[in-house]
Amino acid sequence: MNISLVRLPRRALRKTRFFVRRSPLATAEGINLLDKEVNNLPSEKILNEKKEKVRELAEKLSGAAAVVLVDYKGINVDNDTKLRAELRAENVHYTVVKNTILSRACQDSGLEDLIPVLSGTTALALSDDEVAPARIIQKYVSRYRDIFNFKMGYVSGKVVGPDELRVIAQLPSREGLVAQVAGSFSSIISSLARAVSEVQKKMEESAA
Repeated sequence: MNISLVRLPRRALRKTRFFVRRSPLATAEGINLLDKEVNNLPSEKILNEKKEKVRELAEKLSGAAAVVLVDYKGINVDNDTKLRAELRAENVHYTVVKNTILSRACQDSGLEDLIPVLSGTTALALSDDEVAPARIIQKYVSRYRDIFNFKMGYVSGKVVGPDELRVIAQLPSREGLVAQVAGSFSSIISSLARAVSEVQKKMEESAA
């Protein structure tokens, strides 16, 4: 008896196996195929764990200012450890993630545009800083381009490709940008103070 299997709940498949085993028409091939299908089904506990992983990841994706996907194949343990340390120092969450889990999380968080690149090896970097993930990862991309590359990203509400991520990597960090702005204000204030001082000096000279 040839059995054509469809995706059924675990309980239904077990019942089917029970009756098939007792059928005089059942073949060893059919029984083995059904046994394999039942044994390969994930347990309810595993399914719930996967759902929880998807939920947690979708929440992180939704709350991140920057999401960077990386093809990390080939990078050795030493360089991977250094990369993770640099990212961790700037509060960037970096992890290797299964494409199936990430795909579902992207659907749940409204980032469906990232799904097409989810094949092969995928590492994920998340941060509240729009620039930090791309800036740090770019250093390794430039050194190990054949084995380590940007896939795609999502920065400040926009999906960006590898070329755009490389441009973002050249921008100053948030702290650096604040320092530049503060420096500009300081320069303006100093110039204004000097101008006021010169005017006051000239007024005093005229009065004398």
